[in-house]
Amino acid sequence: MKTSLLLASLVAVAALTACGKKPSDETAAAAAAVNNAASAVSQAATATATAVNTEAASAAAATTNAAAAAMSSAASAVSNAASAVSAAADAAASK
Repeated sequence: MKTSLLLASLVAVAALTACGKKPSDETAAAAAAVNNAASAVSQAATATATAVNTEAASAAAATTNAAAAAMSSAASAVSNAASAVSAAADAAASK
């Protein structure tokens, strides 16, 4: 909506200029205020997007760390199972 207001102000200034009339100081001030507000909104949106991306990256890192820990535990379990199978095979071979 703020972008629409900025665009309307700029169109009004352009129309007045095309007609040979100088825009009033109030119109110019309003256009400048709208431009400043649009810039602030844009900066806020960028900051919000950055914050969301940071949170998403943190969550992804935590998930990756949890998956790595689970894989490490699974590898240990497989190693232990292989040792047990090897011991059982040795015991069966010695009989």
